[in-house]
Amino acid sequence: MDRLGRSIARTAYAGHGLFTWAVTAAITLIAFVLRLVGLGHPNKLMFDETYYPKDAWSLLLYGYERSWPEDANQQIVNGNVDLIATAEGSYIVHPPVGKWMIALGEAAFGMNSFGWRISACVAGALLVAVVIRIALRLSGSLLVGVIAGLLLTFDGLAFVMSRIGLLDIFQALFTMLAIACMLADRDWFRGRLADWLTQHKLPDLGGRFGPLLLWRPWRLVAGICWGLAIGTKWSSLVVLAGFALLTLYWDVSARRLAGAGSRAWWGVLRDGIPAFVYQVVVAGVVYVASWWGWLTNDGGWGQDKNPNRLLALWEYHKEIWGFHNGDYIRSQTHTYNADPITWLVIGRPIGIDAQNDISPGTQGCPPNIDENCISVISGIGTPILWWTGVLALVAAVALWIFTRDWRFATPVVGLATTWLPWFPNSDRPVFFFYAIMIIPFTVIALALVMGMLLGPKPDPGDQRATRRRSIAATCCTVFVILVMLNFAWLYPVLTDEVIPRSSWQARMWFSSWI
Repeated sequence: MDRLGRSIARTAYAGHGLFTWAVTAAITLIAFVLRLVGLGHPNKLMFDETYYPKDAWSLLLYGYERSWPEDANQQIVNGNVDLIATAEGSYIVHPPVGKWMIALGEAAFGMNSFGWRISACVAGALLVAVVIRIALRLSGSLLVGVIAGLLLTFDGLAFVMSRIGLLDIFQALFTMLAIACMLADRDWFRGRLADWLTQHKLPDLGGRFGPLLLWRPWRLVAGICWGLAIGTKWSSLVVLAGFALLTLYWDVSARRLAGAGSRAWWGVLRDGIPAFVYQVVVAGVVYVASWWGWLTNDGGWGQDKNPNRLLALWEYHKEIWGFHNGDYIRSQTHTYNADPITWLVIGRPIGIDAQNDISPGTQGCPPNIDENCISVISGIGTPILWWTGVLALVAAVALWIFTRDWRFATPVVGLATTWLPWFPNSDRPVFFFYAIMIIPFTVIALALVMGMLLGPKPDPGDQRATRRRSIAATCCTVFVILVMLNFAWLYPVLTDEVIPRSSWQARMWFSSWI
């Protein structure tokens, strides 16, 4: 009990106080307002918005995705949203959850650019809140949580993906929510082990396995969140696999710390089987339920493949798998294809929207200049944040492996499961904006490393420690400010602002960014 108690004390979650929630809410509000300004501009379907907002509108009206006429995009912008000409189902290659999230905004504000983006804006702000709480739980420090939240608030890629009707911001939110629940379960499980020892007046488990705690409420919620994440994009399956193994290791470690000895490894089965039910079976049920509209309404694409609607859905999924991994997709090319090896250093950002050669004196271009203007939206991360983040991720790997600091497992496993799986798929078009799944783990790693540099609050009489902490605090503050300034410098090319072409070129630091 003594070793387990000390472990719980060292990793005690300091986030239950109202003040920490007030600070979380304040930073989340800042992130939301920052993303909300000018959200409806430009008033058109940008990039892959040509797919998902229309699918979402179909889901609202019919419960499944229907086909649209070829000129639908312009007509939608003109206000004519009653364009679904036939009951023909549309062949879609992503599950419905993210589109249902977009549909919530459209239901509230209509089929317009603000309506199909507002849900992403809310999700992007909530992602900041979840990252704050994860960093706070890992570190026990509100300051570390604040650092992580501010860094994510002022990341260019997270900002852009929170202002466009795509699926990825919802995938990131549900994935991080699931991980937050898994971390809560880790603390909950250790607390229950300690309570059991106290109730039985035992110093430790004495080589016994200990209580079989079948009821794990946080694992149940995590399973629901995993189902929603996978129901947005399948790639969250890999993240689930990685973190499911990690949490099982946490269970075994907790029992060993409590004195179970070699019997702790029975947890692979006795804790692992219930964990599989909570995290995989529950996620599977939620995933299938997300297709409820397709399952219960006639007309969805692929329903004719089998009289049994569930078997037809299975056949449909095999075709979707074939699309993502077949010869067709691997034969395609794209201007903004970005090899995954370049993602962490922002080798090839994604162009979301662009209008070139705007004449002086028109569309907001200054009249008294000797060059044309340009307005673009570039899906680009804040460079200072991302480049420093690479160093923090390397440090996280080293600290987890060599010092066995459990806290760094979260960003390391997060990086491994959201980045490395794309390398075998690099022979098909892949894009930098997929890295929205990576940046939450990057800012967590950065915040944890900065927390280590700051160290604990020194004793009042220890002048040397006080001076060292003051220097570290100054460096951390300067870094966060530099990230904010770097974001502000990029802001015009994140928001479609009309600027002189030379101003745009000044922000394109490398030819691969153009």
